[in-house]
This record gives sequence, structure tokens and C-alpha cells, in this order.
Amino acid sequence: MNPYELIKNEIILGQLPPGKRLTEEALADRLQVSRTPVREAIKQLESDGLITPFQRRGYIVREFSIQDIRQIYNVRALLESHGTSEAALYRTNDELEKIHHKNLAYENAINELNREDILSIRSLQQANQDFHEEIFKATKNEYLISLISKVVVVPLIFRSFYWYNEKQLMRSLDVHTTIWQAIKDQEPERAKIAMQEHIYQGRDDVLKQLSNPELALWKENV
Repeated sequence: MNPYELIKNEIILGQLPPGKRLTEEALADRLQVSRTPVREAIKQLESDGLITPFQRRGYIVREFSIQDIRQIYNVRALLESHGTSEAALYRTNDELEKIHHKNLAYENAINELNREDILSIRSLQQANQDFHEEIFKATKNEYLISLISKVVVVPLIFRSFYWYNEKQLMRSLDVHTTIWQAIKDQEPERAKIAMQEHIYQGRDDVLKQLSNPELALWKENV
């Protein structure tokens, strides 16, 4: 695994928590690599919105306010619902089959989930992400895909899966299946509405959990 993937995974899993300061030198020493790949990793992580510059030297893992979370999910709802409607219009049979396959993989990840194993939760989150990304590939709209990638903040999504109970996971799977069926039947409006509600529900779940001070890992606005 390259430095970018290693550092990104540590941020997602909370091993590098929000507010943690990062420097090229310290990361290179810990990962036992030269500073050049670390420098490239930092550039990509900053582009991903996972880290931000800290004063004149170094970076910190990004902290998310309640307002940040609302805005991120609201923009996601707009972009992803539009993308899903386009997928319903333009998908090929091969793309439809790939979306279906990703949803089955998501179902398997739910069935195999071990809540005591943080990597198992990470696998579940990745299976969910793979399903969404497969839908957007079917749009053939590279501009839309690029915009969506900039507002999908993986640590937030990971945390939602960390908190989800069995009922919430099955609800998510049911909505995925509804979305796939709407794409299969080429019903863009139905697909759009289902995805929009899916994202809003994720937003509401995250905000509800963050109302518990013991779970809040992001700073409130002051």
C-alpha cells in the first residue's frame, strides 16, 4: 500500500483523528519512505479535503463542524440524485449488471460484518462506496463524477457505518435495491428521489449521532 493509501486509511479509521498535526518529515520517518512520495500523498489528501494546511508549516487532519456536515450532505444529495437519474437514462445492460453485482457485494458485507473488527466496518463502507461509484460510471459524465468525488468525505461515511445498527443497515440495503430497480426500469425520476432520500437519511443519522457528546469527533461552530 502506497503512502497515500496508508495515510488515508489511518484518517478514515480514526487512527489519525481530526485536528492531528501532520508533517512530511514525521510521516516519512514513520512510514520509512522518502519525503517525495509523502509530499505527493499530502497533495492528494489536501485535494480530497481530508487535510488542511496548518499555519506556515505542516497540515492537520480536517475537522468538521455541524454546518460543514449539513452542507456536504446537502450538496451530495443534489449531485448524486442527478447522477442516479442520468444513470437510469444512459446505463447499458453491462453497467446495470455491474451495479447489481456491487449491491450483492454490499449485502454480503452486511451479512459478514463483525462490529468488533474496525477493518470489517471499513470493508462495509467500501462496498457501499463501490455501489455508488458504479452508478455514476453509468452516467458517462466525467464532470459530474469529478464534482461528486470532491464532496464525498469518506471519514464521515465511515463513521455513519460505525454507528449504524442492524435496522439502519437493512434500510440502506433496501434503498440500494430500490435505486437499482429504478435504474433497471429506466425510471429517472424514481431513481433520483430514492437516491436523494438515501443521502438525506445518511445526513440525519450522522447529525443525530453527533448530538451525543461522547461520540462527537467534529467541532461545533462557535
